[in-house]
Amino acid sequence: MVAARITVNGKETPIAPAAPHTTVLDFLRDRGLTGTKEGCAEGECGACSVLVARPGVNKPTDWVAVNACLVPVASLDGQEVITSEGLATVDESGTPTALHPVQEEMAVRGGSQCGYCTPGFICSMASEYYRPDRCAHAESAEPSDSAHADAEHGPNGFDLHSLSGNLCRCTGYRPIRDAAFAVGSPTEDDVLAQRRDQAPPEPAATEYTQDDSVFLRPGTLAEAVQLLRDRPEAVVVAGSTDWGVEVNIRSRRAGCVVAVDRLSELRGLKVESDHIEIGAALTLTEIERRLDGSVPLLAELFPQFASRLIRNSATFGGNLGTGSPIGDSPPVLLALEASLVLADADGEREVPLADYFTGYRQSVRRPGELIRAVRFPLPLSPVTAFHKIAKRRFDDISSVAVAFALDIEDGIVRKARIGLGGVAATPIRALATEAALEGKPWSAQTVEAAAEVLKAQGTPMSDHRASAGYRSAMLGQSLLKLYAETTEAVSS
Repeated sequence: MVAARITVNGKETPIAPAAPHTTVLDFLRDRGLTGTKEGCAEGECGACSVLVARPGVNKPTDWVAVNACLVPVASLDGQEVITSEGLATVDESGTPTALHPVQEEMAVRGGSQCGYCTPGFICSMASEYYRPDRCAHAESAEPSDSAHADAEHGPNGFDLHSLSGNLCRCTGYRPIRDAAFAVGSPTEDDVLAQRRDQAPPEPAATEYTQDDSVFLRPGTLAEAVQLLRDRPEAVVVAGSTDWGVEVNIRSRRAGCVVAVDRLSELRGLKVESDHIEIGAALTLTEIERRLDGSVPLLAELFPQFASRLIRNSATFGGNLGTGSPIGDSPPVLLALEASLVLADADGEREVPLADYFTGYRQSVRRPGELIRAVRFPLPLSPVTAFHKIAKRRFDDISSVAVAFALDIEDGIVRKARIGLGGVAATPIRALATEAALEGKPWSAQTVEAAAEVLKAQGTPMSDHRASAGYRSAMLGQSLLKLYAETTEAVSS
């Protein structure tokens, strides 16, 4: 097997002797690329962001920004990475001769003060700069021009959500926003822009061993499930947004890690006549852009799920596989009546998500089984909403998450599906509330009575995010909010 290698800023370098748990962040810094910084080591500050060449949605390759502090460097075997140092134009000797347009705008707009967070912002901004479907409304306009569609999109089509995972504590965000809204489009001779027209590197089958630990990337699903049968103690990772935190903050180590993020069998997205199937290893950003708003409930979820940096790596398979009671996707998928396709060496089985969770971080998934895909039926319910109650609008863990999917015909609730997170040891369906709504008129009286039922659903606890009483109150309030927001639309 070929020795594990990674291409950084156009130069190929061996991964050895880094340990299998070594993050991309530490690997880069050990090689003098100190623009990549460690701030939180949890994927929340963005100081570590770098660009990775990934399969594109609108072009063969997308330059995707990821948290280098979470990604094991072994998972990028055979892949291409660009750091903040690699964005500038250099001469034949490697000496920088010109700033990248994103770097230039950050400099002239005053977007950097102490500079610690700046390289991370630069990489996240560069990912958005190279997004193929970024459409300019008035490219020559100044950042203050009123031509942009809203406060979170610039006249150049720049989406500020691309920076939602980057924090700055001294400069403030106005000059950074101004820089983002001032960048133009890549020129024809831009090497990184040209790179998008070629396919990204194929995922390398990897068997990387150091210090009595091994990192494995099987080539097929059949190989993966056989590996898990042979090595039941192995840790399975996709985007590593959860496992990376365990490695950094809790010093967790694994004798064997199996990466499934590039398995083609886990990366499909099919829209059939009666259902949609989403591969468990597609990132949330890929799902969002491929569905393009066609599933409104998911479209509401995505902007509220962590940050763009996390969504660029996180997967449904990982979010469901951890069994967390405060994951944001389970309530939405419960409301969509999703089921999971579980695969092992003996074949596949389909399990309703409502029956999947059995206890705190526990599920019916057997040792050796992988989540291959998520399925939910069509047609979709026309009245949907996702309410995330948290201390921050974006990039926060929810105190309570509520997802609604209702069929209302002639003023009567024909079907109600409600998923809840943060109010029990597992994500749950609000079955009693669904029963209180179904067959009843969609009226203030019905909703007020059902809201009282919803307040009593689950077994909420008090912690540093919210009290049990607050969580219960927010459940009831969420249904009242849904009624207030949808009454006019439903009646019309």
